[in-house]
Amino acid sequence: MDNHSSMAARTFKLVGLGLLAFAITIFAGGIWSALLVVNLQSTPRVPWSVPVMAVLLWLTWRYLGGEGWPRSNSQNRRFYLRANSVATRTYVWAWIAGGLALIAFGGYWIMFFQLVKMPANTFSDMSAFPRITVALMIAMGSLVAPLMEEAGFRGYFQVALERQYRAPFAVVISAFVFSLAHGPTQGFVWPKLLFYFLVGVVFGIIAYLTNSTLPAIPVHIAGLLIFFTLIWPRDASRRLAADGGADKWFWIHVTQAVIFTILTVWALWHLSKARTLDPRSIAGPTRSKYSSAR
Repeated sequence: MDNHSSMAARTFKLVGLGLLAFAITIFAGGIWSALLVVNLQSTPRVPWSVPVMAVLLWLTWRYLGGEGWPRSNSQNRRFYLRANSVATRTYVWAWIAGGLALIAFGGYWIMFFQLVKMPANTFSDMSAFPRITVALMIAMGSLVAPLMEEAGFRGYFQVALERQYRAPFAVVISAFVFSLAHGPTQGFVWPKLLFYFLVGVVFGIIAYLTNSTLPAIPVHIAGLLIFFTLIWPRDASRRLAADGGADKWFWIHVTQAVIFTILTVWALWHLSKARTLDPRSIAGPTRSKYSSAR
């Protein structure tokens, strides 16, 4: 096979895995939305959609991780999911970096909303439904996206990119496609796309440095819970800075974004140091195959 044919085949595979990452996220979100609507319309006092979705998520994760038919590609599925366990020290620094990033992301989101006029995230009025049902559905909603997005974007897609390109390029491309995946639900406005790009960069760096999709999942879940309950419900009431909204709280959030971005970089640096002490983060399947290919 000549170089042109080989490059075309690699490009086709990367595009296919990028589309798969899209499909995994959209398909899982669509199933959960359908279950939620049917549940609330039929038996709102019995949140049966939550355990049903939990089982579907578990089965999907196990399949992406190599279980099930066909057995001929189970190793490849396990490799691309890269749900590798890592040392406790590595987990701790990954969670510190992710937690600091969440605080920065909160500042960025509020700052962007006060700098550029954007449609707010709107939620249906859930006051008529039992609180336990609403709480369980919010909790499940905060599980669906993190599990499937980490599997699709930081797992399958980024792993394939890391095998062909250097890590910074792989992380940037994965984050860019991840941001586009949020366009249909968040609106294709540049501040929101930039926000999700930054999220993708941080989670992509964590996945690369730990050689695992697992450390970012708890951070991703916590982030969605924070945004679902504390940030998105207040978007509609935020005033543009140009219309008098540049009060002390606006500048507090700007400062929050800047300071915690610096702290996130500091924590990621420490994570890279912890990585050198954890051979599972360096000598995992992604790094070994990437190194041999180079």
